[in-house]
Amino acid sequence: MAQTGQGRVERRRVFYIPGYDPIHPRRYRELYRKESAEQAKVSGYEIALQPKATGGAYGWQVDAVMGGQAAHADIDVLVWSDIVRGSMSQSIPATYRQLVETAWVYISTGALFRLMQLRKGPVIAALYPVGALLVQALLALLVVWICTEVGALVTFGEIIGLAIGAFLGWRLLNWFKAKDGKFFAYYLMHDYAYSAHYRGANPPELEARMASFGDVIAEALTADYDEVLVVGHSSGAHLAVSILADLIRAGRVPEGKRLSFLSLGQVVPMVSFLPKADRLRADLAYLSERDELTWVDVTAPGDGCAFALCDPVAVSGVATEAQNWPLVISASFTQTLSPERWKELRWRFFRLHFQYLCAFDRPKDYDYFRITAGPVALGDRYAERTHSRSRMTKPVNKFTSVRA
Repeated sequence: MAQTGQGRVERRRVFYIPGYDPIHPRRYRELYRKESAEQAKVSGYEIALQPKATGGAYGWQVDAVMGGQAAHADIDVLVWSDIVRGSMSQSIPATYRQLVETAWVYISTGALFRLMQLRKGPVIAALYPVGALLVQALLALLVVWICTEVGALVTFGEIIGLAIGAFLGWRLLNWFKAKDGKFFAYYLMHDYAYSAHYRGANPPELEARMASFGDVIAEALTADYDEVLVVGHSSGAHLAVSILADLIRAGRVPEGKRLSFLSLGQVVPMVSFLPKADRLRADLAYLSERDELTWVDVTAPGDGCAFALCDPVAVSGVATEAQNWPLVISASFTQTLSPERWKELRWRFFRLHFQYLCAFDRPKDYDYFRITAGPVALGDRYAERTHSRSRMTKPVNKFTSVRA
């Protein structure tokens, strides 16, 4: 087990790894500012943000007083939104080509059907952009057909009607793409296609960025911090798994240093169930056995975009008898949010996927701000915690090869 009981945390370095998100990282600072203030009101502690003081691309400082104890945190966002934006720069025809390729990869490999044995929510979320884009295409074709039929009945003729229909149909498709901030069809399609294109392997540009993230974390591990905490949200969780596995393999975690890993709303099986995800599966197996860190995985059945309470190591088929991590716990949205708040958020699926980073009006033992800014290390906080009873550990992955 990771080291626990070594006194309180006065100084912490936090590295937040976002999921597949093209938005500027200032969004996370403002979210932290707003939601930490709300949680402080509910939970009765003090918390305040200041501009970034450390090196790195983007971040902020937090000073907090919780339970009469003060703590300071330097929080950095490890940015890969530029890579995300680059992968989303696709034309409409290219996006439909992605649709066919991605559907073929998940169906032909059997990954889709095995994922359905875990949680239906994230599978439905994966199928949504396929259905939405097909509906958009059908509506555009309907416009073409109507204009062609009208043209055949009036003086300007069928050919001109077809041309007008093609123009209007194309304009309709462009309108859908321009309004994707409401529909999320293109965004989600690009998200799933990013992993499917390489069948679970990491693209070269992502591997290079992950190596740079590892260097930044390794540097922090040599500095005067009581805890170095890595937070991986959504697809950022599986990036963190590989980054941390690389650091430990390379001997870059000093003995006795507190290294903690918090994975939130993870979607690991969407990648680890693909045939060429050998690196990720090897990293999952390796990290799960190490005593150089504490790894806590938090999800919630109310989050339809995450593989809630699915042990990412076990369901991927790479768990061994030596598995020690992660501790799988539930954020229990239906219990930690009041009925009024739950009713307000229940059908806002994308908002719920970010709830782990937000305030709870009926908090239990999960509090993002206590973990990232409070005086207690992750390992100490959950030292007596056991797995949630609904944890899924059945190995259902067909592909269990690992890369040595």
